Amino acid sequence: MVIVGSGFGGLFAAKALRGAKADVTLISGTTYHLFEPLLYQVASGILSEGEVAPPIREILKGRRDLDVRLGWVTDVDAKAKTVLVSSPDGRDRTVPYDSLIVAAGAQNSYFGNEHFAEHAPSLKNIDDALELRSRIFHAFEMADLEEDAEARRRWLTFVLIGAGPTGVEMAGQIAELAHRALRGQYRHADLSQAQIILIDAVDRVLPAFDPSLSAKARKQLTKMGVDVRLNTRVVDVDATGVEVKTAEGGERIEANTKIWAAGVAAPTLATRIAASTGVETDRAGRIRVGPDLTVPGYPEIFVVGDMAASDLPGVAQVAMQGGRYAAKTVKRRLAGKPEGKPFKYFDKGNMATISRFHAVADLGKLHFGGILGWLLWLVIHLFYLIGFKNKVTTLMHWTVSFLGRGRSERISTVQQINARTALNRLDR
Repeated sequence: MVIVGSGFGGLFAAKALRGAKADVTLISGTTYHLFEPLLYQVASGILSEGEVAPPIREILKGRRDLDVRLGWVTDVDAKAKTVLVSSPDGRDRTVPYDSLIVAAGAQNSYFGNEHFAEHAPSLKNIDDALELRSRIFHAFEMADLEEDAEARRRWLTFVLIGAGPTGVEMAGQIAELAHRALRGQYRHADLSQAQIILIDAVDRVLPAFDPSLSAKARKQLTKMGVDVRLNTRVVDVDATGVEVKTAEGGERIEANTKIWAAGVAAPTLATRIAASTGVETDRAGRIRVGPDLTVPGYPEIFVVGDMAASDLPGVAQVAMQGGRYAAKTVKRRLAGKPEGKPFKYFDKGNMATISRFHAVADLGKLHFGGILGWLLWLVIHLFYLIGFKNKVTTLMHWTVSFLGRGRSERISTVQQINARTALNRLDR
């Protein structure tokens, strides 16, 4: 049994396979499981990376049936039933499987404008979060040093591209940093003059939520000083600004700090699987699977979470439930039992925070905003966070950040800002 990925789909599949009469190999490109819903809090200085990324081996310790391997699955040979793993030591290794669960998640999509990435990093992993944290706090420091008014304004302007949960949550956190948490700490820069601009081509923020909650979120963002610009398309991004276009015409926004939160696509592994199996992919590169989450014609290959083409939202619960379903199907087969029912997603709703004491929760027919939505968000995220120690330390950091003004994780280094660019140059 081979599992690809240590995100929600892979981790919950591995947990559900405990006790199965099978040798399980979990292959992951990282040594940790990332609790992605709280990644924005690492980027904004509330939590440390360790609190949202516990080690996989620690989570799954004591499992004699489980082998954890560090590496990136780059190809799948569906006929030979093997996966090709690229290891950190530079060698490629072939790992055979009888059953395969692919839960490699998604990657950010710049919609064909890959050159945007250099100046507008995304937020999908720990490296991204540390880079963005350094860029944000570095911008405040540079604004305090800058003597030219126009240059200072560029340092105090933050542009977030994409008004989904990540863009909304980051916009709210940067507004809180500038207007509350860091107020009075800079002698030469007036952080109350900071501009936080949230841009999207759609007509409302949080488009996957109920319209009433979208309206509440936009109202709260505006109250916090966030400039929400909808029906606005980004056409170019460079080191010092963003070019946008609306129905009325084009405009340039001068800003040194840009964050991309506009879209996701399937990783290149999905393309390799499609080529090996002959199955179709959708426009985002996701694999079209059957009702039981298997690749048509290959019942031993399961694809769960963001890599599977479906009408389901790209949220953690879809991956969790898909991983459990695939694992239970494998266990039924090993026990000689008949196939179970098709996969059915139980929608537990969507949540997003805007600021301290204010969140929106879309729970089917129930819609909550304000402090009640925030309390629901708090309890549910704390419940799903992996590890007792992480729950305790996270709660302590939340107490400091939400009841007071402190941000305990404000370390900003030049290395974190420049490392991604340096690595990309090495790859070339």
